[in-house]
Order: sequence, then C-alpha cells, then structure tokens
Amino acid sequence: MDEFNSPMNLSVIIPCFNEANTILKILELVKNSPVNLKEIIIVDDFSTDSTRELLKEINDELIKIIYQPRNMGKGAALRRGLNCATGDICIIQDADLEYDPYDYGAVIQPIIDDKADVVYGSRFQGGRPHRIVYFWHRVGNGFLTLLSNIFTDLDLTDMETCYKAFRREIIQSIKINENRFGFEPEITAKISKLNLRIYEVGIAYYGRTYKEGKKIGWKDGFRAIYCILKYNVFSRIKKY
Repeated sequence: MDEFNSPMNLSVIIPCFNEANTILKILELVKNSPVNLKEIIIVDDFSTDSTRELLKEINDELIKIIYQPRNMGKGAALRRGLNCATGDICIIQDADLEYDPYDYGAVIQPIIDDKADVVYGSRFQGGRPHRIVYFWHRVGNGFLTLLSNIFTDLDLTDMETCYKAFRREIIQSIKINENRFGFEPEITAKISKLNLRIYEVGIAYYGRTYKEGKKIGWKDGFRAIYCILKYNVFSRIKKY
C-alpha cells in the first residue's frame, strides 16, 4: 500500500453508545491502522454505561471527543462528527469490534489513486475473514441491498456496511436527515444521484451476537425499507 506516503489524510468518525467494553480497544486499533491519520472523532450518543467516563480520561491530540446532550441516534452522531471533520478523506468506524481498521488502506486506496470519490467496504466480497453468525441477518441485508440497487441503479453487494469512505468535500455537501439507522440507505440514495465514482472493496467482518452487544434488529430493517423508498422515490436533492 502507498498510503504511508500519500499526501491525503484520513478522518475516522466513530459514533458510540454504551461501548465501554470495546471503545478503548477500537481506538488502539484505529491508531495502529496503516494510514495517514488526521484525526479520530468520537461522538458519544449519551452513553449510560461507563463509556463517557473512559472517554473523559483520554488525553490525545489525535482524538476529538464530542458528547451528545441526549441519545439522538447513530445518524445524528455521524452528522455531527462528519461536519467537524478536517481530513481529506472521511471513513466511518463503529465502536464495536465487528470491523477491522487494518482494512482502511484497502478501502481508501481507490480515492488515493484518484479512481473513486466514494468507497464501500463489502463484507460479502473478497477473501477476508467473515464470522458466521445470523442467516436471517444475511438474508435481510441482501434484500435491503437489492431493493436499494433497484432504485439507485448501483451494483452494490453490501449497502448496509459500516465502512463507507468519502472525499470530505462530498460528504460535507450532503445533508443527512436520518437520526438513527436510516443513514445507510439515505446516504446511498443521495450519492447515487450525484456524478460520483463509486467503488466497492472486500473487507473482514467479525459480527457480534445480541448477547455480545449487537444493536440492530428487525425494526431497523423496516426503517431501512422506508428510507429506501423515501430518499429514492419521494425526495429530490440538489446536485453536488
């Protein structure tokens, strides 16, 4: 990888809610990732466990921490974090350990090479490790990705992936409306309407069980369907 010598730097946006068991570990992994880091922006969504206490003990000029005044959802946290980003490229990182920051290099390389404006990291493409967890989650994800592709005319394999990388000026030009897990279909619909180069690369995935803290459920799936229809069929956005 050429990212060590790249003049482009990376802002990592981490929304978190009640991730006391993983937040420090994921920060360690992000800091050790093989990229040119500009900043790590953590947006705590009013955690009720000891996450906030752990974050308040951090003293690192690379890490910026934003505390939401109340629980507002992942989309709201991302909106706030992305608006504060100053790096050339922005990538989204969940605060759990389902995604491996070692994959940053592969995800952002098409942008560094000036081949892409947006890159999705697909959990279902390539030869990286993939933990086997829930069959119906996989079926649901496939259905949502297919439904999104029908309306966007994109050929994605994993619309719901966490790892989405953007040129900063592009993501900051898009108004994010969804406050919770509707962010994924919303942003996919909106970038599909812009004249952008969109890539997809394979990544590793270490999915959690509900016992281990997984938060997305069937209700979020219905919201995703609603958002696919809302932002593809009923909404218009200004061209970038």
